[in-house]
Amino acid sequence: MGVITCTDEYTSPIPPARLFKALVLDAHNLVPNLMPQAVKSIDTLQGDGRAGSIKQINFAEGSQLKSVKNRVDQVDEENFVYGYTLIEGDALVMEKLEYVSYEVKFEAAEDGGSKNKMVSKYHTKGDFVLQEEDIKAGREKALGMYKVVEAYLLLNPDAYA
Repeated sequence: MGVITCTDEYTSPIPPARLFKALVLDAHNLVPNLMPQAVKSIDTLQGDGRAGSIKQINFAEGSQLKSVKNRVDQVDEENFVYGYTLIEGDALVMEKLEYVSYEVKFEAAEDGGSKNKMVSKYHTKGDFVLQEEDIKAGREKALGMYKVVEAYLLLNPDAYA
């Protein structure tokens, strides 16, 4: 098993508290409404959304994947930190990966917006080598969702305030 670690940083004009509420605490409602062509639903299968909960993301018809399950590892509303682990998914993902862990942190920026950091750790099976283009494709999808939510928050300044 190998571990590949990737760190991404983004800036946003949206304060960390609003992004955290929208992208973490209410993602199960907001994301399927904003992106029905990509995400059919996000269901909490076990728990209350806090650490230890299991969430399933169901992708829209025509998507490469049908669904994935994530275990919530950390929800720190005070420091705007969210950690979760992809623990189950379609064979396309799970035949190559043991699991993927993520930690997202939203920090205040001097301009009133935020600096956001995501650390992803891909734990591969056996001697499988994860290709850079596979990692890049996943990061682009995550950034796409982030940008859709950010645009929604910019157009709706009272949402998640």
